[in-house]
Amino acid sequence: MADNLEQCRPALERCPPALSRRSRFLSNLAFSLRDKFRKRSVLSDLNDVEQCRVALKRCGPGHSLRSQYLNNLANSLLDRFRQQGVPSDLDECIELHRAALLLRPHGHSDRSESLNNLAVSLGHRFRQRGVPSDLDECIELDREALLLRPPGHSDRSQSLNNLSAGLADRFRQRGVPSDLDEFIELDREALLLRPPGHSDRSRSLNNLAASLGDRFRQRGVPSDLDECIELHRAALLLRPPGHSARSQSLKNLAFGLADRFRQRGVPSDLDECIELHRGALLLRLPGHSDRSQSLNNLASSLRDRFRQRGILSDLDETFSLFLQLPHISHAVSRSDLTAAKSWATAAEEANHSSALLAYQTALKFLDQHVTLLSPSSRHFDVVRMATASLAVDAFSCSIRHGALTSAVELVEQGRAVFWTQLARLSSPFDGLSLPGDTGGALAEEFKQLSFRLRTAFDQPTEDQSPQIRQLTIQWNDVVSRIRMLPDLSRFLLPPMFSDLQKAAEEGPVIIVNASQYSCDALIVLSDRNPVHVLIDVTRAHVSELSSDFQSVAEQFGCSDHQNKLVGILRKLWHDIVDPVVQALRKSNVCPGSRIWWCPTAEFTLLPLHAAGPYERERDNLSQIYISSYTPTLATLVRNPDRGKELRCVAPELAAIAQRLVPIVTSFTSLEESDATVQGVLGALNHNQWLHLACHGIPNRQRPFESSFAMHDGPLMIKDIIRSNWQNSEFAFLSACHTTVGHENSPDESIHLAAAMQFSGFRSVIGSMWSVDDEVAQQVVSAFYNKLVDDSGRLDCTRAAVALHKAVKKLRRNNIPLEQQIVFVHIGI
Repeated sequence: MADNLEQCRPALERCPPALSRRSRFLSNLAFSLRDKFRKRSVLSDLNDVEQCRVALKRCGPGHSLRSQYLNNLANSLLDRFRQQGVPSDLDECIELHRAALLLRPHGHSDRSESLNNLAVSLGHRFRQRGVPSDLDECIELDREALLLRPPGHSDRSQSLNNLSAGLADRFRQRGVPSDLDEFIELDREALLLRPPGHSDRSRSLNNLAASLGDRFRQRGVPSDLDECIELHRAALLLRPPGHSARSQSLKNLAFGLADRFRQRGVPSDLDECIELHRGALLLRLPGHSDRSQSLNNLASSLRDRFRQRGILSDLDETFSLFLQLPHISHAVSRSDLTAAKSWATAAEEANHSSALLAYQTALKFLDQHVTLLSPSSRHFDVVRMATASLAVDAFSCSIRHGALTSAVELVEQGRAVFWTQLARLSSPFDGLSLPGDTGGALAEEFKQLSFRLRTAFDQPTEDQSPQIRQLTIQWNDVVSRIRMLPDLSRFLLPPMFSDLQKAAEEGPVIIVNASQYSCDALIVLSDRNPVHVLIDVTRAHVSELSSDFQSVAEQFGCSDHQNKLVGILRKLWHDIVDPVVQALRKSNVCPGSRIWWCPTAEFTLLPLHAAGPYERERDNLSQIYISSYTPTLATLVRNPDRGKELRCVAPELAAIAQRLVPIVTSFTSLEESDATVQGVLGALNHNQWLHLACHGIPNRQRPFESSFAMHDGPLMIKDIIRSNWQNSEFAFLSACHTTVGHENSPDESIHLAAAMQFSGFRSVIGSMWSVDDEVAQQVVSAFYNKLVDDSGRLDCTRAAVALHKAVKKLRRNNIPLEQQIVFVHIGI
């Protein structure tokens, strides 16, 4: 290797800049530097990236060696990503490998190399960001590469190992048993092709050991674990001090010993595991992209030993390691977020004083992690798994520590994450002072990139994925530059309490939170500190209440469920809503005032607005306050004051027209064949108010495909997101199930009503379950009669009061209770 470097440098110096062969000398020098880095991990050798760039520029389209130079630059960027974790390096690497693959069609002698390299890069991106489509593509590319490397091919062992690694990742994510058996067989075949003395034997030993460890954890066969440990020991011997993969082998052997300790309880296994993790951490210095992973691994092992032996110094060291996480300097990956969540769990378990800092760190990492993802419903599961119960547990922790304003900030930061990211693409520059030409240029660039990303949301063609990823990188870069301008350091960062408190200017916002640690309500008021209300129930009780309500709701309209419904509404009142009402009264919130509910977790599925004792001489909530909902406080702040035939749709629209024609000078009416998807989207470009009377079709498994039924097909949430409506005011969604979202992610609020609100509508009325067609007509008629004030002016801020009065009128018409409470107001 040293000889290669000494030969490459003089050759390059003797080769004039204009000579055509200079690009080849540059490429050779870069290759030698990269090879040196892989063996010795010397950071200065990563400068080969720039050498490769120069070589590629000299080798334009049509050059016979262009695919090789694309490949070289991509591999150099991947090496730098592995060491420094810069996301843009990985994205560029993948696009370069795609370009190289296009230049190596079927039949090209180097096609298998390009297939392999692109697969490896996609595998790295999956492990960093967790996007399933990257992993699926990686596996398919590896399979194609393996077909081009039959028995006897010199690179067959490489393809066997790579395909095995992809299948192992998929097994760990999705748990498909056939993947487990297949990747173990692939690893055994690869090891046979790498006998003692082979340069890549350590990798095959490591991979087979990891696969056997997976099978042990799945099936519990002790012999798998023993073989796993022995293979890891053999791999470590082949990776002496100075080897670039030594930290990986130290970590993997430690994992195997930890598994054996948990199975057999031998103390020496745990002690050796801890020392191996210490060794791995020493090799992953500050700035290394895997440092947080090693901090987490060592801390977790020390926690295990503390549980077994009760040595306080182990616990102290555990948290001294976790306390290094807020200071990581590399770009955030999934493993960083995982480490911060482990810290929070450990701090809760030990009642450690760092718990709140752990949640703050995890939510900061979550925000940074999500910004790496381009806006697509394909990434929803990534966001869903990353958030889990993080926000609601952070809220509970803040409450228990007496940090009430932090509780508001943290729960806001960790809920409706997907909508928040999309809303950033709609953030206006109006009112922001951007100094000079630079500021104006940045504002325009931000607007253009945001518009392009929003309109590209969930487009059906995969061909756009590289362009969308590039737009995402450019967008993040522009945002970073805007934050360097005076007074804009917090541009698009999670809002502070002082910002969120503005949501309560028209009335208190009540956050109702269900966590595994406690259930609480927090009343946010505009002119004082939040008021905490302890709710004396567990999350399991709330979950049971929610399940009972969903069961009753399924029977609406077809059985005698009135008594069950009233029983649930009474429980809601007694356990949750009445304590909040008492606190509101103590806070001098007058009867008849507007209040906003901001529920989390299972609370999002319960009709809080309809709670009450349902007894004579006692008021229900609807007789005390006028309720609205909001998925987050930020949505209120962002919008400041400025199936079967539906026989009653036509009469409903006629009633609206009759009431509003004297006030509204022009409107667009779309009925029957005119009510098409494009017709509605187009009409909203020049109308600020919307009344939609149609079927609502929720999709609990694929929430972005929840839709309104138009004459020519579904108008889906993804269509609404791509729209760019201006100055939208009010939407009445006279359709069923418009507030029903993803069944396992209620905190993300992916439903039709939220889509309208996040797309700019300041005020929205939607439904929690099925709406009776005739009842809808009565509600709509009464609502619009109450909406118009004495001046004859339309004002969307009156919508909640108008709905409240319309529903009150229904009670006198002997309408079933579930139809009296089906409509809810969201927004201002």
